[in-house]
Amino acid sequence: MSKKVNKIINEELKKQLLRETCSKAFLYHLDNDLGVDRNVFRPESYAFFELFKEARDLWKAGLYEPKESEVFYIKETNIGEWGWFEGKQVPIDYPFLEDEVLEEAEYRGKKVSLGKPKRGGSKKFYVYVKCGPKKTVRKISFGAKGMSLGLSDPKRRKSFVARHKCKQKKDRCKAGYWACRIGRYPALTGAKSRYTWW
Repeated sequence: MSKKVNKIINEELKKQLLRETCSKAFLYHLDNDLGVDRNVFRPESYAFFELFKEARDLWKAGLYEPKESEVFYIKETNIGEWGWFEGKQVPIDYPFLEDEVLEEAEYRGKKVSLGKPKRGGSKKFYVYVKCGPKKTVRKISFGAKGMSLGLSDPKRRKSFVARHKCKQKKDRCKAGYWACRIGRYPALTGAKSRYTWW
């Protein structure tokens, strides 16, 4: 039997094993040609993270080759894995806000929502946050006007994360923190998907 025939047989066996091994959710993504970057589950749900983990496990087992759009999530992040932070189990490589519930506050005499980025201002975006020991409300402006975000391009996202050291950005009172997390807000950016690590 030729090497070419062997390769075809091996590929078919691999596909069959993948379909027998994977979950119904992953099978749905396969059948509909959807990468896990277009995860059908509600962001931050257990199933959402499990799908990323399953894709990575299948790739490591040699049964699945990620699409270009999902390579970054599967090969270069640990999204889908869990760790401990301040006594709580949290998802790794998935940015989260400490105060997920939006608070209202006052900034220069007007009511504002905290932790909810908006478009406009002196830069492309702005957000109100409480900063410092006195928890005073500050307006943080970020993003260069006139520059496209390129959120849908995995190479541009990867480059941005590396250049800006996004994984080290922990201070909500700095523009870099919000710039690295703007992918979480597709309604604001106009992106087709919610990008979870940028």
